[in-house]
Amino acid sequence: MATNKTFEQIAVGDTAEIVRECSSNDLLVFAHASGNRNPIHLPDTDWTGDGIVDKPVAPAMWVGGLASAVLGNILPGPGTVYKSQSFRFLGAAAVGDHLHVKVTATEKRPDNIVVFDLTVTRGDGFRLVEGVAEVAAPTETIEFDSSDIPALLVQRHRHFNRMIELAKTLPALPTAVVAPDDPNSLEGALMAAREGLIRPVLIGAKSRIEDAAKELSETIDAYELIDIEDEMEAAGRAVAMVHEGKVKAVMKGHLHTDHLLHHVVKRDGGLRTKRRISHVFVMDIPGRKTPVLISDAAINITPDLNTKVDITQNAIDAACSLGLETPRVGILSAIETVNPAIPSSLDAAVLSKMAERGQITGAVVDGPLAMDNAIDLQAARTKGITSLVAGRAEVLIVPNLESGNMLAKELTFIAHAEAAGLVIGAKVPVMLTSRADDGRSRLASCALALLYVHWKASGAPVGFLDRDVK
Repeated sequence: MATNKTFEQIAVGDTAEIVRECSSNDLLVFAHASGNRNPIHLPDTDWTGDGIVDKPVAPAMWVGGLASAVLGNILPGPGTVYKSQSFRFLGAAAVGDHLHVKVTATEKRPDNIVVFDLTVTRGDGFRLVEGVAEVAAPTETIEFDSSDIPALLVQRHRHFNRMIELAKTLPALPTAVVAPDDPNSLEGALMAAREGLIRPVLIGAKSRIEDAAKELSETIDAYELIDIEDEMEAAGRAVAMVHEGKVKAVMKGHLHTDHLLHHVVKRDGGLRTKRRISHVFVMDIPGRKTPVLISDAAINITPDLNTKVDITQNAIDAACSLGLETPRVGILSAIETVNPAIPSSLDAAVLSKMAERGQITGAVVDGPLAMDNAIDLQAARTKGITSLVAGRAEVLIVPNLESGNMLAKELTFIAHAEAAGLVIGAKVPVMLTSRADDGRSRLASCALALLYVHWKASGAPVGFLDRDVK
């Protein structure tokens, strides 16, 4: 509860202070609220001046505006009305700076007017702002519960942006695109080609592909097109091209997943390896410090323990290819304790022990974990779970396809996540997305495939992700 000081209660010399850390989200919210889209103030956007690429700085008015948090919340507090404000800006704040905002009452005037000196000082002691505020102080006591204000969701997908930029540094991946005969699937392939991520070979009904291109106002003359009317036959041709060495990846277009996977998993002429194939969703969730990987939500319906071993290892490999060094893997169940009546909790415990013994490699694995204590540190602490993974999981292994598919779609449609999808465990990666996915999702899937191929060939990712290690 915030309680004010009335005009009568305020004395010259009274002070109040807050400390506020400047965050990337602050800059984005200010850009939307003010309409100031100056790129020097926007995170994840390089801006160039005099040939020098710099980091974003906080808008001066955002820094100065922090005075209203002190005046409106503490001194005088609720009921305060601004009359005038002057600023003198002495320096710039950057993301991560801790800003000390202080007001001092210097004069009381008729009509309940109080004059305050204002300073904003960086954590290193450098003064950024000086100013004078005149406010009408409240005349009666007011209490206000500031927690009633709704929270804001800042929708950002910086992980996919970074993933695409990293992939663009690599040679384009020759890719068989199967049945790209609707605008969504064709747009994704063409976007990836323009970004230099793939070199597509379009396989499908020529007339329908050309109609989709016309709907997009695109030209496809520059790309090889193999005219095959039947979708199953087109999928078979894509797999054959892998064996012929003509392509190094396969991308699903506007056809059923089963039709494509039929040719991928067949024993004679398919793309099987010794490891079971599985699907990995990479989710870019606003507010998360790293991508979140979910597996398996598309291929293995009710996997047994041996299948879960391969699912887990495939997901770890995908995480490593993105630059997550020693990813933290949470094996999900309904509860975080082993219960023989819940088979997924037993599987989770076994997988965790197998990772300890080196049977699953490249990650820290723990389970069983429930969804809340897998991704939320406070939930893990509340339940007394001590673990390197609990509250910090970056890879989530789900009990079955149903739970994984629901989780991925809930994150997409409720939490505003972006999703990329890749089948791993075959001889080449298969970009497997929903027919309803947009071009951006398919573009991110191509970037994921390219980074994975590079990691498999070189044993190292293109770059590493920074993350909190608290």
